[in-house]
Amino acid sequence: MTILILGLLIFCGVHSVRIVADDWRSSQIARLGENRWKGAYSLLSAIGLGLIVWGYGLSRTEPVVLWVPPLWTRHLAAVLTVPAFVLLVAAYVPGSRIKAAIGHPMMLGVTVWAIAHLLSNGRLGDALLFGAFLVWSVLAFCAARRRDRAACTVYRAGNLAGDAKVVVIGLLAWGLFAGMLHAWLIGVKPFS
Repeated sequence: MTILILGLLIFCGVHSVRIVADDWRSSQIARLGENRWKGAYSLLSAIGLGLIVWGYGLSRTEPVVLWVPPLWTRHLAAVLTVPAFVLLVAAYVPGSRIKAAIGHPMMLGVTVWAIAHLLSNGRLGDALLFGAFLVWSVLAFCAARRRDRAACTVYRAGNLAGDAKVVVIGLLAWGLFAGMLHAWLIGVKPFS
């Protein structure tokens, strides 16, 4: 679990700098330059992510079972990940009212994804992984919305066509990941 925890601390720590030390972050960007800051940020994020993947894999070889979730929670998780994918797509595909209404749909999507996986997995490694991402995404979403209010940020209004594009891409991405990639990358078939 040590490697998983170290990876989570590095990855979530790097992604939390703006939450806990936004002024320090701004001064470092001014001092180092945006490209050097992004390079260091990306390198630390990649190291953290690599440690998370490695540590989570190790946690599955000798699992510590905290609880045994009922079978129906797997089905609930599959359903909950649909809006998580749609929200993730809404963060990057312009022109949707979803982005305009939520402001930071990726963080909300991570929240839904983490909740879905906490409900359907009962091992300690799962609780650490998905619990850490849940805490981070809630804090990051709240901090981002607070910054938006302070800056009087208004997101560009979207339209129905933009919403339809986001939903279709989100559903296709969810279908591809849940139907094929999840088993290949994670080793778990969500629908079996």
